[in-house]
Amino acid sequence: MLRWIVVPLVFALIAPASIGQVNQAQVRVDKASGQLLVQEKPFLILGGELGNSSAGTSVQADAILPAIAKLHLNTVLMPVAWEQVEPQEGTFDFSILDHWIDVARQQNLHLVLLWFGSWKNAFSEYAPAWVKSDTKRFPRAIGADGAPLEILSTFGTETARCDARAFAALMANVREKDREQQTVLMVQLENEVGYLGPERDRSPEANREFADPVPRALMQKLIANRTNLSRQLAAHFNPQGKTWREVFGEAANEVFMAWRYATYIDSVAEAGKKEYPLPMYMNAQLPAFLERAGEYPSGGPHPYYINIYRALATHIDFYSPDIYWPEFAYWVRKYQMPGNPIFIPEARLETAPYNALYAYGAAKAFGFCPFGIDSLHAPEKPGDPEPAVMQVYAALDSLGQILIDAQAANRTRGMVLHANSPRGTQTVDLGGYLFQGSLSRAWSTGALQVNDGAMLLLESSSNEFFVVGTGLTVKMTRDPDTDTNIASIASIEEIVRVGSQWKVVERENGDQSNQGRQLTMDPHQVRIYRLRLYAISR
Repeated sequence: MLRWIVVPLVFALIAPASIGQVNQAQVRVDKASGQLLVQEKPFLILGGELGNSSAGTSVQADAILPAIAKLHLNTVLMPVAWEQVEPQEGTFDFSILDHWIDVARQQNLHLVLLWFGSWKNAFSEYAPAWVKSDTKRFPRAIGADGAPLEILSTFGTETARCDARAFAALMANVREKDREQQTVLMVQLENEVGYLGPERDRSPEANREFADPVPRALMQKLIANRTNLSRQLAAHFNPQGKTWREVFGEAANEVFMAWRYATYIDSVAEAGKKEYPLPMYMNAQLPAFLERAGEYPSGGPHPYYINIYRALATHIDFYSPDIYWPEFAYWVRKYQMPGNPIFIPEARLETAPYNALYAYGAAKAFGFCPFGIDSLHAPEKPGDPEPAVMQVYAALDSLGQILIDAQAANRTRGMVLHANSPRGTQTVDLGGYLFQGSLSRAWSTGALQVNDGAMLLLESSSNEFFVVGTGLTVKMTRDPDTDTNIASIASIEEIVRVGSQWKVVERENGDQSNQGRQLTMDPHQVRIYRLRLYAISR
């Protein structure tokens, strides 16, 4: 049955949530631990994001979600477009979303909704036609040449009001549809926002605001948090100044846009949380090397000026990077800041299997999601190759609570190496040992067997480790900060989980362990290894 809601009847059909109803959102983010809690239990998202045009019809849910469930995912990130749910002003249709929720439940999948409202990848193509066609009521951002852009202005009071109204209706619908089951875990506000052009909006209103003093509330929060500002923001911040240019110098244009986007989007999030307070986050398109603001979306929540968002957007729970550039670990570390749990909503599909192991192991991420997951397919018959992401998620799912507990106790590490990595080896420490990894090489020629390799290392008990990985050779030594003993390998076993028990598939020794001196992973398949070590005195 279609779910049509007309504005004059909104408060009759979707009444504002009472305090009791609001408290029924049994999903929250624990900022102290960095965990996502569902009914107060930690939940690890093994996710993937759909292509932008993959969730526009009910029929797509019937085809896509059963196929995705075979890939060992437990969560799907799906777009919900403003133009789809409010094609005529004041009339809301959630029938397509409701069907996706129903099918997700049938497939034992969770959903994260991506609200494509006023902006998606900086532009405003997902706003309804009645918004885009009325530039007087819903003004556009202006370029340096004075021409309107395909970007809704952050100064559009009516735009913000209507976006917030639509988002509130969406969250009210999710509350009524899903508050008992928690199929929907979180919501992303907009998508990769920011101004594309000469660094900032050049509309008359923007120019007037830019010439005015920086708002006092923002100044007070930045001064109070001055010791925690990003290096880029701190380098420009002059609390003795008054105007944007005086306070922020060369960064003024981008900080100005961050202020506008943060203020606008927080008002949308606030309206949604009043209806149903699921965790809400924002994602960011990251700048490429030597890109200037405006070449990438200026004013988005990337780490240089994320302090502006954290000061103003109090209804956003955390911020996440969309990482397509090669420097995956670098960008993850930029978002590892107190009170900001790590979640990767978009990542390059080709390198996702390796980066996922780094994200869950090194960054203690509660979720990772390669983009375009619906382009992958599970094997049709036995013997067909499994996508590497499927292998990774199957292994992590096998670890289950063991991995969640180890993350919380800081007993996990991660490593990813590529043929073009600056160093040929990487070393991590855990449990009194050093683990040095390098890409696997052929015994006879020394030639690289693979171009990529990665592992997630987990300390399961004293001297015992689980290793999920592929394509690496790992050597173990004693950590000199622990003692001066000599590390040795007691056993290496490839294992799989059968029910609640671990079954040994193969015991690695002899040539497979270089006579007990290293862990040699399968170069092409993701495996789980149980590694037992011991240390002897010199």
